[in-house]
Amino acid sequence: MLTRTAPTTGPDTGLLASLGAWTWPGTAADGQQVAHLLLAHRLGRTSHDTPAAIEARMRHLAETLGGLARAEDPAPETLGTLVTVGSHVLLRFPGARWGLKLPAHPQWTRLVHDNGRAALVLGLDPLAQWADAPRVDAYLDAALARGRLLFGFARRTSRTA
Repeated sequence: MLTRTAPTTGPDTGLLASLGAWTWPGTAADGQQVAHLLLAHRLGRTSHDTPAAIEARMRHLAETLGGLARAEDPAPETLGTLVTVGSHVLLRFPGARWGLKLPAHPQWTRLVHDNGRAALVLGLDPLAQWADAPRVDAYLDAALARGRLLFGFARRTSRTA
């Protein structure tokens, strides 16, 4: 779901509307609990949604976020911010008019609040929005093995919307 934010330049509404988002609590490399967020392009619905076009859109989004890392590199802090909106969490993109409302279980939201950030995973390949946990796990395993995931951290802002 898109939620309007201040008007500026950045990822367009079409790109943001084409994103699917999945959230889950997990464990970081250091053993600490961390909120995870996967962003992937929805499956193509038009002839313009070729695999190459989808990858280009996702790489553009990664650049907008300030650059994301490959699995073997340290994950950077991104320019994306997490904003609490009531009981929901909104991911804001630099220069975007809109934010992306994230699916958030209370345990995930609590981790974001307590840790002040979420591990952001950006998939370069499409994933059906209806994908359940086993399909998301299979997507992550396959994409990781092929180097098709980018990583970073999105910080929670102290302000609420």
